[in-house]
Amino acid sequence: MRRLMGIWIGIAGLCLMGLGCDRGATAETPAAQIDSPETRRGADARQPTDEPPREEEIPEDLRIGEYRLANDPIIDGDTIRVEGIKGSLRLLSLDTEEALHGDAQRAAAAKDFDAYRKRKRADAARPPKMGTPMGEEAAKFAEGFFEGAEVVRLERDDPKKRRGNYGRLLAYAFVERDGRWTSYSVACVRAGMSPYFTKYGYSRRFHDELKSAEAEARKAKRGIWNPNAKGYGDYDERRAWWGARADFIGAFEDRAERSDDLIPLSHYDAHERLEENVGKQVTVMSTVDRIESFKGLVRVSLAAQNKQRFPIIFFDRRAFRASGLERFKGEPVTVRGTVERYAKGSYRTLQIVVQEPDQVGLPSLP
Repeated sequence: MRRLMGIWIGIAGLCLMGLGCDRGATAETPAAQIDSPETRRGADARQPTDEPPREEEIPEDLRIGEYRLANDPIIDGDTIRVEGIKGSLRLLSLDTEEALHGDAQRAAAAKDFDAYRKRKRADAARPPKMGTPMGEEAAKFAEGFFEGAEVVRLERDDPKKRRGNYGRLLAYAFVERDGRWTSYSVACVRAGMSPYFTKYGYSRRFHDELKSAEAEARKAKRGIWNPNAKGYGDYDERRAWWGARADFIGAFEDRAERSDDLIPLSHYDAHERLEENVGKQVTVMSTVDRIESFKGLVRVSLAAQNKQRFPIIFFDRRAFRASGLERFKGEPVTVRGTVERYAKGSYRTLQIVVQEPDQVGLPSLP
C-alpha cells in the first residue's frame, strides 16, 4: 500500500504545481478536526443502507465534524455555509438548478419560459446551467430542511476527495431529527429537487440510496420530474452525459486502488505522489481545464486540488491534434507519461510531455 501523508503536506506540495497557491483559498477553523492525519484506504467500503451509520461506525477519515449553521446559510439548493468553515460547502451528489438572478431574468422566465430556456441553451453542445423557477424551489427546500437544526453533521464520500475544482469543501450534510441523522442529499433527490448527480463520479457510500430516491421521485413526478415544471427539462440528456463520465472516472479509480502508478489528480495527495514518481511513468486522470497554444508548444492544463493545474505539454502539434484533447475541454481524460520537473526563472512545476497521441485516454461520451 502506498505511503499516505497528511493534508497539510498535500496542500503545501500543490503550491509548487502550475501557478502556485491561491492566497485567497478557503481555510477552516473547525469545531471538529477537518482533515484526519492519515487516510486509510477501504474505510468507506461499507454496504449502503437506508440510514447513515451511527457516529461510532463512521471511519475517522470520513468524518468532518458537527457545525452550527452560519447566518443566512443557504446559498442555493446544493451549497450551504456553516460556522467554523470559511467559504461555502458543495453538497455531494446534488446539482440543483440555479436561482433566477435580477429582475430582467425573472421577467423573461415569467413571460415565456420555453423561449427563455431556448435562448439560454443557444447552440451549446452540452446542457448549460441557468436560473429557473425550479432553482428557486430547490433553495426553498433547503431552507425548510435545515430550519431549526442546531448542528449539521458533515462527512466525506471519499477520504482522498476533499475539495472540488473551485476549492470548496465537499461534504454530505446530515441533520438530527427524532434521534436519527437524516441525509440532505438523499432527501433532496427524493423530493425531486435534484437528480442524483454523477458528473464527477458515483457516490461511493450512498449510491443505492440516491439511485432509489431518484427513481421514487421520477415515478411520483416530483419537482424537476414533473412534466409541467419550469426547469431544465433535459435531464435524460444530462444523465446520459454524466453517467458516461462517471463510468470513465470510476473505472480509472478502481484500477488506481491496485496500482501505484495511476494517480487521480482530484485526490489531496496527488502532488506528493507525483513527486515520488519524478523520472517514472505514471497515468494521471482529471478534467481538461485549459488549453493554451504558445510558440513551439501546446499546454493542456488538467484540474487539480485547490484550484491548481497540472500541465501536459505537446511540442508536436500533430500529436496534440491527433490526441483529440481539443474536443474534450471540461471532460475527464487520462494521460500517461514520465513525470518531469520544469523550471524557468521563479516558475517551478511538475509536468508530463506527450510525444504520441496514444498516451492520451478519452471517455466515450454521448
